[in-house]
Amino acid sequence: MSWGFLRDLLSGVNKYSTGIGRIWVAVVFIFRLLVYIAAAENIWKYEHDEFECNIKQPGCENVCFDHFFPVSHIRLWALQLIMVSTPSLLVVFHVAYRENREKHHDQKLYKSPGEIDGGLLCTYLISLILKTGFEIVFLVLFYKLYNGFKVPRLVKCDIRPCPNTVDCYISKPTEKMIFICFLVATSCVCIVLNLSELSYLIFKYSIKCYLKRYIKKHQ
Repeated sequence: MSWGFLRDLLSGVNKYSTGIGRIWVAVVFIFRLLVYIAAAENIWKYEHDEFECNIKQPGCENVCFDHFFPVSHIRLWALQLIMVSTPSLLVVFHVAYRENREKHHDQKLYKSPGEIDGGLLCTYLISLILKTGFEIVFLVLFYKLYNGFKVPRLVKCDIRPCPNTVDCYISKPTEKMIFICFLVATSCVCIVLNLSELSYLIFKYSIKCYLKRYIKKHQ
């Protein structure tokens, strides 16, 4: 899979972000995207082939693997990366709309098209809420699908066509669990960063509105 589009998106968003937003971009790019490409993808590459059960009944291994891993960890991780990054497109599109509007009217309508105020502030806040929501949804999904964040060495399967309860062994369980813990930790860091940025922008805008009213009142 080519991740160039996501890299370009994060680079574009970085120009219009606050200081906290830039930290979020760095965490996503370095600790999530690069880790995924450089290491995690290879660990889960042959997970189906390396999943072994102590019986050679045709179809048994496939059915057991599908039962315990309905969606591959790595594919779900990739989907999570895409989903938490795409709300940032709203900000990029809004800035592009401002720039095109200025070109169309052939005059300066904003102090700066990328300045976070007015409609762009609302768009930015919505993107933060969506990113936080996606992070939480995927963490819950990971937990529900795999009964927690641990990767067992051995699972017992009694699903047909297996003739009885069979033992199935998962490859590299310790290594996989380390990466899953890392995934959960970075997701939690991103949630904290998003909520911090959300609080900061709301507080900043509230203070700005209060000061405007105060100045008008005392003029």
